[in-house]
Amino acid sequence: MPECSVVQKSWSQLTTEELYSFLKLRTDVFFVEQKVDEEELDRRDQEPSTEHYWIADTTGAYAYLRVLRDDAASHLDANHLIGRVVVRADHRGEGLAQVLIQAVLDAHGTEAFVLHAQQYVASLYAKFGFVAFGEPYVEASILHVSMYRAGETG
Repeated sequence: MPECSVVQKSWSQLTTEELYSFLKLRTDVFFVEQKVDEEELDRRDQEPSTEHYWIADTTGAYAYLRVLRDDAASHLDANHLIGRVVVRADHRGEGLAQVLIQAVLDAHGTEAFVLHAQQYVASLYAKFGFVAFGEPYVEASILHVSMYRAGETG
């Protein structure tokens, strides 16, 4: 995995420049490139427990994900949901999503996680111990699979 600086902040810590930067990235990839047909601004970004992780350069964020705390929509013992994983086209293939996932796992130690992976990248998450469960489904016009990573004891 490449060496780069991962930033992690909650909603109340974000500057307007940081917020604009990763919202622009998400919009460019999910709506312009992937033609996603679902709401992007779901207000979950603003929740006090939501964590935003990203990697940026002078032009702004080029890799991003968020972690939601979700007690109601969990699987087994998982109450954290990784989502909105995105890498700008000119930085894909550099392992940046892996860097972000590892930063989340390092920060949360032994906690369990779920995520909704675009099926074609499920193997990326499997490298970190995520296991698919349930049947594949269409979300935002893209085939997805739910994945779970058990918490670690100790």
